[in-house]
Amino acid sequence: MNSITLYNSASHKEEEFVPHEQGKVNMYTCGPTVYHYAHIGNLRSYIMEDVLEKYLRCSGYDVNRVMNITDVGHLTSDGDTGDDKMLKGAKREHKTVMEIAKFYTDAFFADCKKLNIRKPDTVVPATSYIGEFIKVIKALEQKGYAYTAGGNVYFDTSKLSKYYVFGDVSEEDLAVGVRDGVEADENKRNKADFVLWFTKSKFDDQELKWNSPWGVGYPGWHIECSCISMKNNGEYLDIHCGGIDNQFPHHTNEIAQSEAYLGHDWCKYWFHVHHLNTKGGKMSKSKGEFLTVSLLEEKGYDPLVYRFFCLQSHYRKSLVFSYENLDNAKAAYDKLVSRAAQLISEKDTQPIDENAFEALKKPFTDAMSDDINTSNAITALYDVFKADTNSATKLAVIEDFDKVLSIGIIDRANKLIADKAQEDIPPEIMALVEQRKAARAAKNFALADKLRDDISQLGYIVEESRQGTRISKKQ
Repeated sequence: MNSITLYNSASHKEEEFVPHEQGKVNMYTCGPTVYHYAHIGNLRSYIMEDVLEKYLRCSGYDVNRVMNITDVGHLTSDGDTGDDKMLKGAKREHKTVMEIAKFYTDAFFADCKKLNIRKPDTVVPATSYIGEFIKVIKALEQKGYAYTAGGNVYFDTSKLSKYYVFGDVSEEDLAVGVRDGVEADENKRNKADFVLWFTKSKFDDQELKWNSPWGVGYPGWHIECSCISMKNNGEYLDIHCGGIDNQFPHHTNEIAQSEAYLGHDWCKYWFHVHHLNTKGGKMSKSKGEFLTVSLLEEKGYDPLVYRFFCLQSHYRKSLVFSYENLDNAKAAYDKLVSRAAQLISEKDTQPIDENAFEALKKPFTDAMSDDINTSNAITALYDVFKADTNSATKLAVIEDFDKVLSIGIIDRANKLIADKAQEDIPPEIMALVEQRKAARAAKNFALADKLRDDISQLGYIVEESRQGTRISKKQ
């Protein structure tokens, strides 16, 4: 296994990654709140987490990755203010909350597929774990970490020896209930206390409510991630991922309630991805143009160009999005695809040079093992094209890198070759090919076989693959 160094947000330094159990990694990702499409700023985090997971797997680790889906009415703060995002989405589209959740969960994973983001091993909608939330909250109450006030159940942060773990924050900054102009919650014993379960809320029209020992209500902002992780990753979590804006209060509160419940340290490594910004600041759904994968496609961009754009920067650096910057990434990506297509065309029967393969792979491995430095890994990819070795070796190295980068250079190169070949195919051949496609779609395989033979007699070969139908002239 490769020795990997990761920056740990909890210790504020790079550390050698050593999982709790040798050879196995329990990994948790904060999933989306499924009330709208994910914007590309959200998706930057999932791209970088995907790269981390794939590199761990390629390094020999057995990875169990868990993700929540927030489909419960979700507050924007612990002060019981702001919008219930799920209900807002339901009203906007005249649907039920669960219809909205299903639609946008599917949309999220469709975007992930376009971006070559691997679906986590376990995906849990929060609404399916209400019993688990209640069980953990009851245990926190029994241990003296939770109290009931005004009909709600709160976590008592005064019981902790240390509450904020991610940086130097003043006591005033911890006043969750009074920051950003939010009215203080008079039920709290301490400024930093947070809600575990609501029965009394300003949201009288909350659609999703459940029976509980404290009355009919719904879970607070933070409990779902702790419970879903502990249930599916066990008592010891190796890596917790999320956007940098989740550090406080969300991840801070996860640590507080999880360790209070377990009675020991919970998660060792915290992997936080920094913001995707526009020139006007942090990207969000409520500011400026709502940038989604579908919008990029409508404007003519391959989603993998956006993935490539993200990988050109380190995950711990804020990345500025503009169409000019994306155009620059597209030009670079298209050039790589074109050069890969040339390598495929030049490929001969020479065997892969194993020594050259290992020499070219080392800079990539070094970059990825150094806190998932995708920027340097992309540089290593460029160096492969310039290397003094045969085409077969270069293509093998590029394919190996793409197990982690997942930018699809070889697939796009094969498509480019196929598209160029189609341009030289006579119209009468293409007409037969279209007839054959229709026959196959209608499961008329006898006709499809006859049309293939007709095409062959005219001097062309038709082949099907995952990339589609390819027609080539007989040599």
